[in-house]
Formats: sequence, C-alpha cells, structure tokens
Amino acid sequence: MLPKDPIMFLSYVNTQLRDNYSNIDDFCSAFNITKEEVYTKLESINYFYDEESNQFK
Repeated sequence: MLPKDPIMFLSYVNTQLRDNYSNIDDFCSAFNITKEEVYTKLESINYFYDEESNQFK
C-alpha cells in the first residue's frame, strides 16, 4: 500500500525509483497507479519528476 501523506509518498517513490525502478513507467506499472496520479500528488507539494535523474525534485 502506498503512503497517503504527500511527503511520505515522495520519500517512498524516490526510494523505489532509486533502488528498484529505472523509470516512472515501471514504478507505476508495478504499483498499479497512473503517472497522472503520482504527478498530481507530488506537484501539490511542488515536486516534479526529473527524467534524467529518475527522481522527484
């Protein structure tokens, strides 16, 4: 289950991207979530996906 709190979600997603997934598409597929859902939640706290570093900044 993914964290509901945006800050905890950010930490979880970035850790997963760093350790287990080479891109956001693979992460979303594994967790059955859309990129739009991830982007919306993290953009609400002013974090945006950086494809080059494969993390939200």
